[in-house]
Amino acid sequence: MILQQTGTRRFKAYTSKHLDELLRRAGLDDEERLKVRAVATVLPFRTNAYVVDELIDWSAAPDDPIYRLVFPQADMLPAADVARLADLLKAEAPNAEVQAEANRVRAQLNPHPAGQKELNVPRIGDEPVPGMQHKYPETVLVFPKQGQTCHAYCTYCFRWAQFVGDADLKFASDDVGRMVDYISRHPEVTSVLITGGDAMIMGEPVLRRYVEPLLELEQLESIRIGTKSLAYWPQRFTGDPDADDTLRLFERVVAAGKNLAFMAHFTHPRELDPPQVSAAVERIIGAGATIRTQAPLIRSINDDPAVWTSMWRRQLRMGMVPYYLFVERDTGPQDYFAVPLARAYEVFRDAYASVSGLCRTVRGPSMSATPGKVCVDGVMEVAGQQVFVLHFIQARDPSLVGRPFFARYDPEAVWLTDLRPAFGERFPFDPSGAALPS
Repeated sequence: MILQQTGTRRFKAYTSKHLDELLRRAGLDDEERLKVRAVATVLPFRTNAYVVDELIDWSAAPDDPIYRLVFPQADMLPAADVARLADLLKAEAPNAEVQAEANRVRAQLNPHPAGQKELNVPRIGDEPVPGMQHKYPETVLVFPKQGQTCHAYCTYCFRWAQFVGDADLKFASDDVGRMVDYISRHPEVTSVLITGGDAMIMGEPVLRRYVEPLLELEQLESIRIGTKSLAYWPQRFTGDPDADDTLRLFERVVAAGKNLAFMAHFTHPRELDPPQVSAAVERIIGAGATIRTQAPLIRSINDDPAVWTSMWRRQLRMGMVPYYLFVERDTGPQDYFAVPLARAYEVFRDAYASVSGLCRTVRGPSMSATPGKVCVDGVMEVAGQQVFVLHFIQARDPSLVGRPFFARYDPEAVWLTDLRPAFGERFPFDPSGAALPS
């Protein structure tokens, strides 16, 4: 296991090498454990002692929602694929043979959705700028090389391809100079999102290397930090050796006149329970940052309006701002976790109706699809036809933002590509009438 000194308590990470031992603790028999290990050859596994000891209710495993958040499940992938991989593991096949089969399965899982490998890659002249994405005019995403892992991996993560050890699937760069050069050449960019992986897996000296140059760019209004650390390792802001230095760095961002938006990922109310979380939130807000919360709607984990009502209310009391409820993206084991759009809308609507106006800062259910962030606003009858009402929160084509459009009602649809125009032959973002890319 991996040990990292963190003040009075050390961070202890569990990887696939420890998976079988932890599955025994969950009460899985030999056959079940073998199938889960087979899935873990395809999808990444990593958790830590805080999640294992503080968050998971082992008496309820394997049905416990936090357990399901971080541990692979035997039926997450097609049964035939799992069986082939399990047979290879049981026969103690050479690692190269196992990995070849795992790579074959991965290739079927749409590792880079929404055209991010082709459509979002920025360029200086004819040269691509690695480790960055530029999908919307105002916002650039930066993927620091040192931040492409997490304190623990979510089983549904749409960036799972970052963590499987295949360089061809990973976004990453440590060329800070090119990052600054690109942004400087694009005055329309007003916001930078440092993401991963998890930006807060980096120590303060490394994080500072990426943040400090951004403070000199007058065009930037905000710097965002994408992270699950508040849920999976809140000690990052309280007990880690560089916790104080990190908070001082946050203060410098605010003092430079930039809005520091801490994009915190909470998927279940239990992640808010430990006192370390409240302490970390208080310190981050005290440093001048705004904490905005977001997460996808995940079947078997949080597909209940009461779960979201509880999360949003507690986040508001703690000083955080509910921001997004996402639809599970079209990558990885989407079929296992996805909730139909009709049900997603019902969950969002019922939760939204149960909170005060201060919680209604949240937006959703939102799909981060190829043309942009598409929000499902409702289901209604128009001209005698039952339809989904949708609009763009953000779009690759800015002229589409805020414009409503309609899709035929389909109770089984789980993603934008499952929908068909309700009126006319094409959607407004598809003037060619061609099939939507996945």
